[in-house]
Amino acid sequence: MTKVVLATRNHHKVEELREILADVCGELDLDIVGLDEFPDAPDVVEDGVTFDENAVLKATSAAETTGLPALADDSGLAVDVLGGAPGIFSARWSGSAGPGADRANLELLLAQLGDVREEHRGAAFVCAAALVLPDGRSAVETGRFPGRVAHEPRGTGGFGYDPIFVPEEQPAPGESRTLAEYSAQEKNGVSHRFRAFRALAPQLRELLRP
Repeated sequence: MTKVVLATRNHHKVEELREILADVCGELDLDIVGLDEFPDAPDVVEDGVTFDENAVLKATSAAETTGLPALADDSGLAVDVLGGAPGIFSARWSGSAGPGADRANLELLLAQLGDVREEHRGAAFVCAAALVLPDGRSAVETGRFPGRVAHEPRGTGGFGYDPIFVPEEQPAPGESRTLAEYSAQEKNGVSHRFRAFRALAPQLRELLRP
C-alpha cells in the first residue's frame, strides 16, 4: 500500500477525500493520511496569488517534509460583481480571526452586496487540488461550483459562506436551498472540492500507478 499525505491536520477532510477518491485508492492501493501523522511538518505561508499557487505550496511542503506523494487544496468564494473577490482572501475577508471569523466574513460580504440586484449576485465556490511528488512532478486541477449569493443566511449546516450560497444545481427541481441547508452527503457529492479532486483523479492514476 502506498501512503499519500493530504496537507491538512483536519481528520474530517482526510475522511472526506478517502470517500471522494475511493475508486482510485482501491485501484492503486493508496492510503490517504493527514499531517497529524507528521507532527514536525511546518505550517505553510499561503502567499500565492491564486488558488493553484497556494495548493501547490501546501502540497510541495508536505511532499518535502514527509517524502511521500502529497495532495493539497485551496478554495474560496468568487463573486462575479466583485471581480472574483473574496477569492483567495475568503477566510480572512473581514480581517477577523478565531471562532467568529466565519460570521464576520459572511456579514461583511452581505453588506457589500446589499444593493446588488438578484440578477447580478452570481458567484462560485472554487477549489484548486494539487498533487506533488517527492521528485518534483506535479499536477493541479480546478473545480467550480456555480450559484449565487442569497440576501440573508439560511441553514445550520456547513461552514464559512455556506449559509448565503445558493447552488445553481439543486438536489430537486424547484428548490432554492443554500449550501447550509444541504445534508453533508448532498454537499460532498457536488462541491467544488469534490469536482477538483475528481478532475485530478486521472493525473493520480498516471503519476502514482506502480
